[in-house]
Amino acid sequence: MGKITAIANQKGGVGKTTTAVNISASIAAAGKHVLLIDSDPQGNSTSGLGFDKNNLNGSLYDLYTETKSAAEIIQGTGIENLEIILSNIDLIGAELELSAKDKRETILRDAIESIKHQYSYIFIDCPPSLSLLTLNALVAADSLLIPMQCEYYALEGISMLLRTYNLIKSSFNPSLEIEGILLTMFDGRNTLANQVTDELKRHFGDKVYRTLIPRNITLAEAPSHGKPVMLYDIRSKGARSYLELAKEMIGNETCAW
Repeated sequence: MGKITAIANQKGGVGKTTTAVNISASIAAAGKHVLLIDSDPQGNSTSGLGFDKNNLNGSLYDLYTETKSAAEIIQGTGIENLEIILSNIDLIGAELELSAKDKRETILRDAIESIKHQYSYIFIDCPPSLSLLTLNALVAADSLLIPMQCEYYALEGISMLLRTYNLIKSSFNPSLEIEGILLTMFDGRNTLANQVTDELKRHFGDKVYRTLIPRNITLAEAPSHGKPVMLYDIRSKGARSYLELAKEMIGNETCAW
């Protein structure tokens, strides 16, 4: 049964989509069957894997409006072991329609129930807001992965996200766990970055990943070429860091079992 991980942070610009695309591709490269669900109306995971957001043949919008099943909208990416459910701006319309539906917070969970056994890992790239789309992702998920920058305001942002996490865990999804906190755009020469890292480790212990994602121009360039960084430049620090994170995540799963 596929483990479902929502990648979320209510603060934008923290490397959420970069993490969604690159951890999905890196774990797929390790031979695990992975599904990435783009649940952000901006569709950045969609374009980051080379799809034209303006010309989609099936997307998450169709799932939420119940015009197509999950199996009908899953698409291959051209990367072995990696498939995706695409998204674009149409998803905003689906969110408006959700507000009038019964059991609106469980639609995604119920819709992917029939396909999750096909995957080792399912990642959901959430929008940078607490919306019905984020709520659906967190209700569907087994765990929450939190990417965050090493800066002062990130500490304030994570406290807001944890309040949301506790609310959803108590009200909708009691089995939801924190997968881990991933430090992104890390620069070891920056004193504040090291202070934030130390503070997080004091509070969250081994929930903070050992792998640090560096500030790296290649990570910023790869999406414009429609590729994960490992296909754009396997030798870059960004590519090596996400491959290292994949090893850490898979190792944690092995230890858990």
